Amino acid sequence: MRHLVAHRKLGRTSSHRKALLRNLCTSLVIHERVITTLPKAKELRPYVEKVVTLGRRSRAASQAGNAAGAVHAARQAAKSFFPGNSSADSKQHDQGAERTAGVAALKKVTTELAERFADRPGGYTRIYKLGPRKGDGAEMALIEFVGSENKKAVSDKTE
Repeated sequence: MRHLVAHRKLGRTSSHRKALLRNLCTSLVIHERVITTLPKAKELRPYVEKVVTLGRRSRAASQAGNAAGAVHAARQAAKSFFPGNSSADSKQHDQGAERTAGVAALKKVTTELAERFADRPGGYTRIYKLGPRKGDGAEMALIEFVGSENKKAVSDKTE
């Protein structure tokens, strides 16, 4: 029996699973649609929903004039993405550096997605089943944000 056992292990160690979810979350936020396996998509959904809720909370706090609350919610959301704007050879922050995926995703969550879902009380994503993958028969799925039907999907693996 699986009483009080919350999440899928996805055949990975806990650190690998966390990295996988952070990577998928970053890709989903940036591209708004991702093709992956069904168990990964089902595990990703509550992870992303929480991030969007934190983005909404950050936006609402900044509009209400609560700067500390806005920063706190944004930093909580940032934990779900990989850190960005780091340079391997320099320890100083480079103002002219290209934004990495984590920084761009955080900015998108706290601005564009927070504004789009401001009046929606949850249910920001949907999952479509796509059928089995040709190579190994794994059940594939498309996970996307509601309202991003016209965007091009990105696969989690290059085929």
